[in-house]
Amino acid sequence: MKRHLLTLDLREGEGVVEAYCAHHRAIWPEVARSLRAVGVEALDIYRLERRLVMVLDTPDDFDLAEGFARHAASDPRCAEWEALMKTFQQPPPGARAGELWTPMEPVFHLDGRP
Repeated sequence: MKRHLLTLDLREGEGVVEAYCAHHRAIWPEVARSLRAVGVEALDIYRLERRLVMVLDTPDDFDLAEGFARHAASDPRCAEWEALMKTFQQPPPGARAGELWTPMEPVFHLDGRP
């Protein structure tokens, strides 16, 4: 299993955070099915004010760009969901051009060994 951590910011504006969170409390079934079908084993999103962090568990050979492209293309509802979510999102500091969800660099890991 491979763990990916990505971050992005929500746009400023009245109701943006609330709307984004409301959508994720009622994720469309096609989106959940598609994410599982492309290899996402677990996905969590955490928020601090407008900053989001996504924790994504996938098989070791999972390619983020390819997997999410297959997800968006898998069903018109998935493409619609992704387009809708992009209306709330903006790149975080340090993102490359055209990048929204931006990989985070590991800094420290404490494993279970004594």
